[in-house]
Amino acid sequence: MEQQKESFMSLVKKGNKSSAIAATGNTILAIAKAVAASFSGSGAMFASAMHSLADAVNQGFVFVGSVLSEKRPTAKFPLGFGRVINIFCMIAVIVVTIMAYETILEGWHLLQHPAESGGFLLNLLVLLLNILIDGWILVKAMKEIAHESRSGATGMAVVTSSFQNVGRAAPPTRLVFYEDLVAVTGALLALIAVIVTTFTNFDALDGVATILIGLLMVGVAFRVGYDNMVGLIGVAAPRDIEEKVAVLILDDDKVKDINKMRITQEGRYYHVEALLELQKGMTLADADDVKFKVRDVLANDPDISDVALGIIEDDGKQSWDISPKTI
Repeated sequence: MEQQKESFMSLVKKGNKSSAIAATGNTILAIAKAVAASFSGSGAMFASAMHSLADAVNQGFVFVGSVLSEKRPTAKFPLGFGRVINIFCMIAVIVVTIMAYETILEGWHLLQHPAESGGFLLNLLVLLLNILIDGWILVKAMKEIAHESRSGATGMAVVTSSFQNVGRAAPPTRLVFYEDLVAVTGALLALIAVIVTTFTNFDALDGVATILIGLLMVGVAFRVGYDNMVGLIGVAAPRDIEEKVAVLILDDDKVKDINKMRITQEGRYYHVEALLELQKGMTLADADDVKFKVRDVLANDPDISDVALGIIEDDGKQSWDISPKTI
């Protein structure tokens, strides 16, 4: 029992940190916004509260999924549990979609029947808190993307790097990034709506901002839904990952060529299958030693969870093209 508990805790420690932080932060924000919306009657604040609630539920789900996806392969599930996170992210997409529908519905209602909003200072403080917390979570997600994509970006370069490499990050990190990008944008929209409706007669802006926030949530649902649908089907690794693996394989001087190679992505990890061409005249024992050596090099990469290699004698034809730029 103690060993199982220790094993479970080790999985929790491997869980996605961005989703855990985001779930905690958005729970606090959802409560604060709900209180502010009930006092002020602001539709934009209600929409923002719904968004924070959806984010908190989603990211809680996703954190649990990220923990389960870290389980090692078993005899029954030899490819591991990497795609479990995609299932949990799809559940999160359903939650976002429902919340987006409710938000758009509320916005439409406010367009038809504008409501007077009060509690300006309360709304202002809550929305500033929203921008502060979600902005901090977004920065953490950007740093996590830089870490998971091995981009090496630091400082302000992390911002541009996160947009360029978000596709190479783990599914939960992508979800946090997209959701908090929309959360910060939504909070700014809500802030503008609260200020304008308080100091002008343009009450319709409350409904417009609410609908816009709902549409942003729909955009997140479609983006994350597509990414995880592709992940569930099984997707090939990016070209730069393929090139990186090829360089590691061909670094051994006994490996003359790569006859075939297939790399598939499981969650944030990669499965490598390759048929290597070794130099002619090698004994079976020596060839096996080379295969095991290359397998160990690949398996030691933190992004690779499974390696299956086959070996044949070099056929004298170049099957795998490695350009000087790649090497």
